[in-house]
Amino acid sequence: MASERAHETGLAGRYANAVFELAQEQGKVDRVAEDFAALKTVIAESHDFARLVKSPLFSREDQARALKPVLEKMGVDALTTKFLLTLAGKRRLFALEHVIAAYGRLVARLKGEVQAEVISAHALSPAQTAELKSVLKEKLGREPRLNTKVDPTLLGGLVVKVGSRMIDSSLRTKLAGLRAAMRGS
Repeated sequence: MASERAHETGLAGRYANAVFELAQEQGKVDRVAEDFAALKTVIAESHDFARLVKSPLFSREDQARALKPVLEKMGVDALTTKFLLTLAGKRRLFALEHVIAAYGRLVARLKGEVQAEVISAHALSPAQTAELKSVLKEKLGREPRLNTKVDPTLLGGLVVKVGSRMIDSSLRTKLAGLRAAMRGS
């Protein structure tokens, strides 16, 4: 089975591989993915938590002491807690966001999904997200896992990145193309 497993590389990849293999052994792949998604949200929404995770000024003991009650309150799985405390103990908590991304890619490969980054001018509604997933599934032949971001500078439209492919239907790009065409004539 080891030859069938997809592996991530680099520091974050090594840690993601380790927790992914443990999660597979314990049947907790989805649970750890849910915990990581919740942690990603907390990092994005809490300046203090993001600073705790990313700042080299906190000692490993300080990070572990601060993490324990937060993780307990969040109700994360024991495997996730042990993993995060190990990261803190090894002074690698700064890589958590990259570990979460690498873990997501491993889960997607396991489930036969494809990772798609979608950048839009405005937040997509649930109906728009469902429609986009449907179109991508039809085009790619696999279930897409969307990572959405908002970039108001796009003015309108979408930029979709799947692997090395990029589909840019943003209004900003169309206007730039029109501007270039008008200069050329």
